[in-house]
Amino acid sequence: MSQEKKAVTESDILITMAATRNVMRAVRVFEFGGPEVLKFQSDVLIPDPKENQVLIKVRACGVNPVETYIRSGSYARKPALPYTPGSDVAGVIESVGEHVTAFKKGDRVFTISTVSGGYADYAVAAANRIFPLSDKLDFKQGAAIGIPYFTAYRALFQKGRAKAGESVLVHGASGGVGIATCQIARACGLKVLGTAGTEEGMNMVLRNGAHQAFNHREANYTDKIKEYTGMKGVDIIIEMLSNINLATDLQLLSYAGRVMVVGCRGPIEINPRDTMSKESSIIGVSLFLATEEEMHECATAVLKGIEAGWLQPIVGSEYPLAEVAKAHEDIIHNSGARGKMVLLP
Repeated sequence: MSQEKKAVTESDILITMAATRNVMRAVRVFEFGGPEVLKFQSDVLIPDPKENQVLIKVRACGVNPVETYIRSGSYARKPALPYTPGSDVAGVIESVGEHVTAFKKGDRVFTISTVSGGYADYAVAAANRIFPLSDKLDFKQGAAIGIPYFTAYRALFQKGRAKAGESVLVHGASGGVGIATCQIARACGLKVLGTAGTEEGMNMVLRNGAHQAFNHREANYTDKIKEYTGMKGVDIIIEMLSNINLATDLQLLSYAGRVMVVGCRGPIEINPRDTMSKESSIIGVSLFLATEEEMHECATAVLKGIEAGWLQPIVGSEYPLAEVAKAHEDIIHNSGARGKMVLLP
């Protein structure tokens, strides 16, 4: 037996033994703070699904930058302590609560949010926040769909009003949301430009829908973007790090262009006159504020993309559940994102 198979078998045995005692492994946060407040525990009670909920055996869970902001206590939404982080789960339904008819035990699913938290062996989710996971994708890819692809669709179309034929610059295109944006934008007929911080990242961006890639670590990369667009500018910028790039973004826009603020890690000074000269817009994007109708629209687009085959999540770094603190450290401080980071229980 190979070491890998042996490790998997031992892990499965431990999970099964824990389940017979009605407890599981999960990450718990008892106070807001740095990555060190993420406590890995092996005696957390397995939650029960209530009405219109399901219990999922987690096979993979995505890690999103927003989860580090929530954990630190700096985010607008603060969960009640203690809590288990994690929204983007992929796994198999273990049991269903009352009135759940669309899903059954054994179904492969992915989620856009959870009730009990996804950094765990099992997670409860509302039935209207889970979706069937196609056999075309594995569980790690399933854990890379939720927040990245729904956010990308919302930024492009629900808030950015993108139209086929327009140009979009994805600023930070090699991460989870960035790759999702490139794939969706390309499939919907936009001219896609992307930036990344490494050669590997740039190649990944080009393989996933971008017509052209730029290295945002180069001193003159914005000049290259202006040259590429023929000084016309880009219609839409999807911005992952607005505290660094927003002032520059305003210089790159076309007339009536819009910057979609998807990510930010602090304040920045801009000159509002730059918005006046082109009648451009700065628009914040928050998936948490989407209405039921908007979430349904996102889900419809994402499921169609999976079926059509152009929606192909790229999985980046993988971490065992016990190394969650390192994952939170790396997602903020690593140089150059490469796909979606996932935890593997």
